[in-house]
Amino acid sequence: MLERVLSPWQKNMKKFAIILVFSIIFVTAFVSTTGCTDKRPTPSDSVGVDSTQSDSTAADTLETLITEQPMPKSADELFDDFFFNFAANRKLQRKRIHFPLPIYRDGKVEKTIRKGEWKTDNFFMRQDFYTLIFDNAKQMQVVKDTTIGHVVVEKIYFKTKTVKQYLFNRVNGEWLLTSINFKHMYQNSNASFLAFYQRFAADSAFQIQSVNDPLKFVGPDPDNDFATTSGTLLPEQWSSFAPELPRDLIYNIIYGQKYVTSDQKIFVIRGIANGLETELMFKRRGGKWKLTKLSM
Repeated sequence: MLERVLSPWQKNMKKFAIILVFSIIFVTAFVSTTGCTDKRPTPSDSVGVDSTQSDSTAADTLETLITEQPMPKSADELFDDFFFNFAANRKLQRKRIHFPLPIYRDGKVEKTIRKGEWKTDNFFMRQDFYTLIFDNAKQMQVVKDTTIGHVVVEKIYFKTKTVKQYLFNRVNGEWLLTSINFKHMYQNSNASFLAFYQRFAADSAFQIQSVNDPLKFVGPDPDNDFATTSGTLLPEQWSSFAPELPRDLIYNIIYGQKYVTSDQKIFVIRGIANGLETELMFKRRGGKWKLTKLSM
């Protein structure tokens, strides 16, 4: 995968992740040790463990670690630094929402949410990655722009074909969530690509059909940990290199990039704490989207 430069907050995230892993290992070892007795368990002693509950506990532990670290004022300069804190810290989240929060559907106010009604939204913090969509490589540089004052975070639900947009504005130097807007997926600026991606992510046969011949490939050099290697792949080799693609829900963050009717899209899968990412470049030819380059 491609390695990117981490901000100070993201470097701390790596430390938090390491602490979390060791914490889980310690708790697991403690439970295993204290759970060993000479008493033979009876059927009534057996309790099933819900895996989702275990995942939730781990996520809550990470959230606690982040909450204990106050967000530095400098985090408001870069939206990503602010947003990771916003998503992980429930106290900060309530503080940085403009209540009552208006909820729009198709451009009309559907309702408003008061502070006591708000439920913490962890966004993509309970998974290892998030996704982004760009028209070109130049647009990707806007992520580092500290002058932007308006950002939209999108949750794209493929099953319902709905896009939930969280609108953030920088007010007096601080980022605030000012409204939420629900739209149909066909109204989205990336509608054509999203319709294609939904099938591409779910249909392995369609994936192979949609891989350009040849496919440009850039990946880590097996002989040098600090270098990359490039070459080409045949469509039938795709399954051996294909990354795991999110299907039901993806995210996108609009940092101010202006989408146009473009025949190119760069789909980015970006690690939250490890600084790694995968880039898939798609181009539309003859009305059909094709994967033309894979960078890992």
